[in-house]
Amino acid sequence: MKALLQRVRGARVEVAGEIVGAVDQGLLVLVAVEPEDTREHADKLLHKLLNYRVFSDADGKMNLSLKDTAGGLLLVSQFTLAADTRSGMRPGFSTAAPPALGAELFDYLLERARTSHDDVASGRFGADMQVHLVNDGPVTFMLQI
Repeated sequence: MKALLQRVRGARVEVAGEIVGAVDQGLLVLVAVEPEDTREHADKLLHKLLNYRVFSDADGKMNLSLKDTAGGLLLVSQFTLAADTRSGMRPGFSTAAPPALGAELFDYLLERARTSHDDVASGRFGADMQVHLVNDGPVTFMLQI
């Protein structure tokens, strides 16, 4: 699994003009599922998302996690993160999981997140989404599990 983690002051996802998910301060995470991914990968990713220290402590150092700050977690499926961009001028998507596996693992990740953290929202798998965010810092990390 690949995840683009962004520390945000706020973020929301719209589908057809309707807000389907939103958080205030916290993390916006774009998630890509690859063909070899499993539920174990999703569990490892969630553990990292909840515990990765990207928020500033009283001394201004990134020592606090999402769990520590009780911030929001907005998960958005993003199969294009799994694209093969090594050659040519057009991305290839054979490195992304088939839609059924992508949906299954994204839904599993979302379900586990909701049982592990209080403030969780999401986009809509497979939908044409508009993502709005205020990146705080900016702080952005690519995680690969």
